[in-house]
Parts: sequence; C-alpha cells; structure tokens
Amino acid sequence: MKVLIVKTSSMGDVIHTLPALTDAQKAIPNIQFDWVVEEVFAEIPRWHSAVNRVIPVAIRRWRKNLLNRQTWQEWQAYLKVLRTEEYDAVIDAQGLIKSAVLVTKQAKGTKYGYDKHSAREGLSSWFYDKTFSIAYQQHAVERIRKLFAEALGYVLPQTIGDYGIAPHFAKHSENPTAYMVAIHATTRVDKHWKEAYWEELIRSVTMQGLSVHLPWGNAEEKARAERLAKVSADVVVLPKLTLAELAQEIANAKVVVSVDTGLSHLTAALDKPNVILYGATDPKLIGAYGKNQHYLTGNGMESILPYRVLQALENEL
Repeated sequence: MKVLIVKTSSMGDVIHTLPALTDAQKAIPNIQFDWVVEEVFAEIPRWHSAVNRVIPVAIRRWRKNLLNRQTWQEWQAYLKVLRTEEYDAVIDAQGLIKSAVLVTKQAKGTKYGYDKHSAREGLSSWFYDKTFSIAYQQHAVERIRKLFAEALGYVLPQTIGDYGIAPHFAKHSENPTAYMVAIHATTRVDKHWKEAYWEELIRSVTMQGLSVHLPWGNAEEKARAERLAKVSADVVVLPKLTLAELAQEIANAKVVVSVDTGLSHLTAALDKPNVILYGATDPKLIGAYGKNQHYLTGNGMESILPYRVLQALENEL
C-alpha cells in the first residue's frame, strides 16, 4: 500500500505526525509512505523507517518570489515528481487551504482529510474525497493518529504514540554522556527565559558534575550562548549544526531543558528526558508529547524560577 502524506510545516507539526506512521506501519504490513514537506524540514521524515520518498516543497520561498523564473521552474519540477505516483491514499494532515490547493489537489489518489469543522481552515475540506470529524480537544498527535486510523481503516492503538525515530539515532549513538542540552532559543520574545535564570540553572547543574551544551541557529542566539558559557568552564557552545547533527547531539545527552520551540518536540521524539518551560503557552494540546516530558507552567516565563527546574531535574542529575 502506498500513501502520500501532506504535512508541510512547521517542525513541531511535522514531528507530531510521526506516531501516526508508526501506528500504520504496525497495522498494515508493507505500507510505504511518501511525504510532501517544506524543504527546511525534509530531513525529519527520512528518519522514519516507513517513509519511502520525501518530496520537498518550497511554498514559503516560492510565494516570496512569484515573478521569478526559477520559482516556476521549481514548481513544474515539483509537480512532475508529485504526479509520478498513483497513491492508494493521500492524507492531508495539514488542514490548510494552501496545502490543499498546492499539494493535495495536485496528487493522484483518493484524498482524505479533516471535515470542515475539524480542519484548521474549514474550506480545505472541499478538496478531499472523504473527510472525518476529529475533535479538537485532544493533543495534536492524537488528532493525527485518529485521522490516519480512520483513513486507512485500522483500529487506533490505545497506547501512547511512538515517533519511531529514536532507533535511527541509537544506531549512531554513544551511551548517554554526562551533559545536558539547554535549548534557550525560540522565535517569540514571550517564550524566552531570562538569561539570569539560565545562568543560575547552568551554575547549579555544572556544580553537580553535568556539563551543559548550548545549541544556536543564528548570530543572536550564538551571542546569547557565548554569554551563558561564561558561567562555567563546563559549558560548551556547540558549532552550527544541521538538524540531523543536532538530533544526534540530543540523542546522546542525558537530559534536556528547553523553552517552547520545535526542538522541544524533537527531544520528545527522541525519547529523551525533557523539562520544558511553558510560561507563555498552554501545553495541553500542542506541548511536547511522549514519555519523560515534564511541563513547567506559570503566569509568564518570569514566574518559572530556576529552583523549579532543578527540582524537575532531580532524578536526572
């Protein structure tokens, strides 16, 4: 059975889709998935053993350069690749009009998706051959798992979802070593944790014999990491890493502390103990999903004090 997945972005949304593949893989022998995903996240689906082919799409980049000749050449090349296969099912787990028009509508095969009351943008349901009512008041991972089970006709497992990518990194992994990854960077200002709080946490953790590794993605984040590194000689500012390299860094760690960002979902997918700081968002429906995921909530990020993080880390240090 060949199935096309439409889940183009964001990092967290792409990662949230992985447990549904594992469910389907266990329920339907020899099932294979192709996956249309934004080019910046194209590494992620390749980590799952049920994925046969990844079809990168560049909707974000194309819409900024609609008059560019290269954009239209890339669009035509993408359509040619997309239309080479007749699928048994095309599952649109994105639920947006743009993905329905630019991806789902263009693919060959019976199209499945959320109904108009369940999709993020109800009009997207017009482009599906069969739709399903999937309640909103549950975690995004569970919504996607139910969508796949309904579309492909198997009974949804009652166990917690399995992302299915940890074995990919375990093959290349050393035994977990004595370091903590501190994921300090996020796009929204209100999701940031005070540098003074990070400094206090890092000081306490390194005094207990655990080194701290700091990833970064741009110049501002690197500068913050370098400031935090002054707290202790046991802090490592990592070099610029690819997403796969960063995933391996997390897989080899003992524990992770993270603000609310895509990398917190990646940590959950790797089954790593993870303390996530949710002062600006509600983790109930879109928080890091999985085993060993410890939520610390508060009325704003400043209300989450370092001692609470240390308490949550107590069993890992």
